[in-house]
Amino acid sequence: MAKKKLKMQDNDDDGGAEEEEPDFSDPEDYVDEVTDEELLGDLLRQKPKETDGVESVIIVDGVPSVGPERIDKLTNVVRKIFKEFGAILNEYYPINKDGETKGYIFLEFKDRAAAEEAVRQKNNYKLDKQHTFLCNLFTDFDKYEHIPEQFVAPTPEPYKDLGNMSYYLLDENCFDQFSIIFDGGTTTAIYLNSVPEAVEVAKRERWTETYVRWSPRGTYLATFHGKGIALWGGEEFRQVQKFSHPGVQFIDFSPCEKYIVTFSPHVDQRSEEPQSIIIWDTRAGQKRRSFNAERPPLWPVFKWSNDDKYFARIGEDMLSVYETPSFGLLDKKSIKVMGIKDFSWSPTDNILAYWIAEEKDVPAKVSLISVPSREEVRTKNLFNVADCKMHWQKCGDYLCVKVARYAKARREKNDVKYSGIYYNFEIFHMREKGIPVDSLEIKENIQAFAWEPVSNKFGIISGELPSVCVTFFQVNKGLAPTELKKLEKRPCNNLFWSPQGQFVVLAGLRNMSGALEFIDTKDFQVMKSTEHFMATDIEWDPTGRYVASCVSWWGHKVDNAYWLWSFQGKIIKQQTVDKFCQLLWRPRPPSRLTQQDIKDIKKNMKKYSSQFEVQDKMRFSKASREIIEKRQKEMATFTEYRKRMIEKYQEDKEERLKRRSGQDTDTLTSNEKDFEEEIVEFLVKKDTTQIEE
Repeated sequence: MAKKKLKMQDNDDDGGAEEEEPDFSDPEDYVDEVTDEELLGDLLRQKPKETDGVESVIIVDGVPSVGPERIDKLTNVVRKIFKEFGAILNEYYPINKDGETKGYIFLEFKDRAAAEEAVRQKNNYKLDKQHTFLCNLFTDFDKYEHIPEQFVAPTPEPYKDLGNMSYYLLDENCFDQFSIIFDGGTTTAIYLNSVPEAVEVAKRERWTETYVRWSPRGTYLATFHGKGIALWGGEEFRQVQKFSHPGVQFIDFSPCEKYIVTFSPHVDQRSEEPQSIIIWDTRAGQKRRSFNAERPPLWPVFKWSNDDKYFARIGEDMLSVYETPSFGLLDKKSIKVMGIKDFSWSPTDNILAYWIAEEKDVPAKVSLISVPSREEVRTKNLFNVADCKMHWQKCGDYLCVKVARYAKARREKNDVKYSGIYYNFEIFHMREKGIPVDSLEIKENIQAFAWEPVSNKFGIISGELPSVCVTFFQVNKGLAPTELKKLEKRPCNNLFWSPQGQFVVLAGLRNMSGALEFIDTKDFQVMKSTEHFMATDIEWDPTGRYVASCVSWWGHKVDNAYWLWSFQGKIIKQQTVDKFCQLLWRPRPPSRLTQQDIKDIKKNMKKYSSQFEVQDKMRFSKASREIIEKRQKEMATFTEYRKRMIEKYQEDKEERLKRRSGQDTDTLTSNEKDFEEEIVEFLVKKDTTQIEE
């Protein structure tokens, strides 16, 4: 109707002539500025690629040439060799006109990761004296066909001076830094934890899109962005490195900060080059190796040795250990471990601990192996095991395996249901000959476990509300662990040891009231019982002097704040921050002091304490910091001026002698007879006293 009415109106205007309908087609020379990627990005990512279906295919050369009567036998041998990498979906044995195999075969695995693992482990596999397998990915043939004939050396990048990346360690008062995120994640700030008031070091809007992360030794601050990760450092927190990895959500540094692992869980796994997990050289910013992620993804995928020389991951019935800087498999093969569930590195030695689940009549087992020799240094069989968790003491002296055991188990479809759960702690003495193992049984539910970082004590939280107990144990050489102290009916679900040991904070976080207890485990004195209502996080500073309790906006939408306490439980600062999200202390590198040095310092602490007390009084004096700094500046100026005048006085001595006919007046003393004495009297006070007659 609208179209018809429009035509009638036109007829009235132009004498009844009909107009043509408008043409909406683009002119011939029109160029569309919107790309297909912007309009159809999601669909184009799913578009089939030339490599679909062949990225999981490998070619194996060096296979024996056999006649039709021996093909079945050859097939069985090949399947047996390659079955450890997963199911072989397809296999093809080309034959010549006489029916004999041609000496090479095609194998298709379930995914690219399995094919890559087969190539890495079985390339140069010696079948017999005459035959050695040469394995390649099918997609590699196209890549190697287009290698330039002439080598072009890469252009060396100029050296980039990053400045003093460890300047924060030179603070004369040894104050630590911490970062906070607030305003719902839009603002990030870094503070120096000075006394009496913290000093802002840096503050930026939109510094990160999600959260921040300090590197293990505190050198870098990592921020997250849609296109990747950025690292910041130095006195002005300038950007020192960036890593392009779209959609990155998780990162992990190696212990010595040489490498950084980035993980983007939603990238297209069908690309020829893996894109989910990338390992980078932190300083150079170069990609060292990439991997595909498992489905469903687990994080962290890789776990690092303490010296950055090795990293490892779990596969299907195998443990793959890689070495740096080659980033290849150690000895070009994984360690076959049937039923492996989890593993962990020693924090101080290249020793791997892993545990294997029960399988029919085969018991569960915890094993320790040395790397790179792969020598098994200790094993422990376990029975009726539902789950295991491994906890290393920070110094690597002990390993505690928390074993959840069951009284009964029943299978329901693909799941196993356990009942009558109780716990055992299997404690491995790593520094003793033969690595003896102690056992400790706890019948109650275990809510938390934590080692004292630098000693042989550990604490556990057991039981259910309202009868939650906190128990501290000590590990002894040649004896079972002894109970040191049991604190009953405590409103807590977490315990946090000071990084320097001895002091511990018991906390009831998240779904509890935020109760806090500060305990000295030397004599188990409760130094302070208090609370930070609805606290979600506890963070010790790296020196063990201060501890922060936080109510994060990510956990609760009200009362967002962070409070700073001394290690004794004395409140130092209560800071309410709008939509406060996260507080992280800047880590410190390992101390270079020996244990003997630390003992000597503690022994002579009284000698230093007087100096510290003077400094503390200065900080807390009523005189403002500005006045003190002004006085110090004026005193320094005067001292410098006086020094210059004395030097000038000495330089002018020759001129003085000349003008005074060689008489050295600098050494003359004044003659008291040259002065006149004058006595002046002052009326200080006048009293009037009335005397009665």
